[in-house]
Amino acid sequence: MADTKKLFQEFQTEISLTTEKKSKMTTSKNALRERIRKYFKENHPEYIPKFFIQGSYKMGSAIRTKDDICDLDDGIYFFKKPDVTATTLQSWVWDAVYGYTTTDPEHRKKCIRKVFAGDYEIDFPIYYKIDGQEYMIAVKNTGWEDSDPKAVVKWFNAQKDIEGMLIKIVKDLKAWCDFKRNKMPSGLAMTILASNAKSKIILNAREDIALTDVLKEIKKALKNSFQCIVPAIPNDDLFEHYSSSRRQNFLDNLDCFIEDAENALKEPNQLKASKLWRKHLGDRFPLGQDISENLSSNAALIAGASTSKPWANG
Repeated sequence: MADTKKLFQEFQTEISLTTEKKSKMTTSKNALRERIRKYFKENHPEYIPKFFIQGSYKMGSAIRTKDDICDLDDGIYFFKKPDVTATTLQSWVWDAVYGYTTTDPEHRKKCIRKVFAGDYEIDFPIYYKIDGQEYMIAVKNTGWEDSDPKAVVKWFNAQKDIEGMLIKIVKDLKAWCDFKRNKMPSGLAMTILASNAKSKIILNAREDIALTDVLKEIKKALKNSFQCIVPAIPNDDLFEHYSSSRRQNFLDNLDCFIEDAENALKEPNQLKASKLWRKHLGDRFPLGQDISENLSSNAALIAGASTSKPWANG
């Protein structure tokens, strides 16, 4: 078994948000919040926006895509029942952020997206909440739907391990889907699948082994039932509307990844092992050295890599 620990460490650095990216996004986020507050104060003073960063940025699992793009979800909350349609409220936010950059905002189904071309995107999903009711998200040309992104963040934070391995695995899986694309599952879907898998196994201290075990556990779960239930209201199935071809594409990619991951764990040559990982994680995964490990010293690890174990209490 080749030692790929340093290669995975380099890969994590390569796909993670840089300090510069975070700083630029924070500056833009703060400036856009001020524009939104100012717009509503001057045009719709009865609506007072509150903000909450959510999604992968909040959970610590955000990545840079292979195009070097990353995103931040900044939820806008109104604590009154709107007397206008969901689409109208979205359009007001569009008006508020229009003109901040030369690129026009995008009025998407469940958010207003501000694009910073070739760099990052900031999404503004819009919610309202009144006492006794759940959070409601604005959906373009549809209305309002139950949605509680804060609960998803809380759920994921409860799944994290002290060593941070689950975060690494989620980022690996998101990078895999980004590299393969072709309508592979969303980041949220892979976060849920990985977290569910982690609850059934003990994550190995080696990232390559832990990733392989999670992939196998995901396959096992999907074979039993091809679904991905959001662990918060509205508890919808993210795979519900997958076509048969999209479903098969994901499962085929999953099978290929598992096969190559298992072969990489058995491969004593670091260069050859790294090439197997690169087939699925892309060329941002570094090439290893053309050196081989002592197989006998790693026999126990190889044996344990393919064995899922019941999750220990606590």
